[in-house]
Amino acid sequence: MFAGLCTVELRLDWSNSLKDKRREIKSLIDRVRLKFNVSIAETGCQDEWRKAVLGFAAVSSDRRHVDSMVNEVIKFIERNTDAEMMSINTEII
Repeated sequence: MFAGLCTVELRLDWSNSLKDKRREIKSLIDRVRLKFNVSIAETGCQDEWRKAVLGFAAVSSDRRHVDSMVNEVIKFIERNTDAEMMSINTEII
């Protein structure tokens, strides 16, 4: 069994409040969860208006499948938010 772990740091320059940020992040998390069936959550910077850290995990018996899933989720996040991706850290174990 293989697990792909990833953290994505986002910068939301347009956000003016925690309410703006949470609306965007919750929507993004829900869409990722529905499309890819991965575990995903906001894992850091929860009290900052303009910064978010998302963590997600995918599990499969095939290493290539996990790698592909992680890359597809990253691309999806990039295409489906106005937030700027500041950093991406991935690990497959």
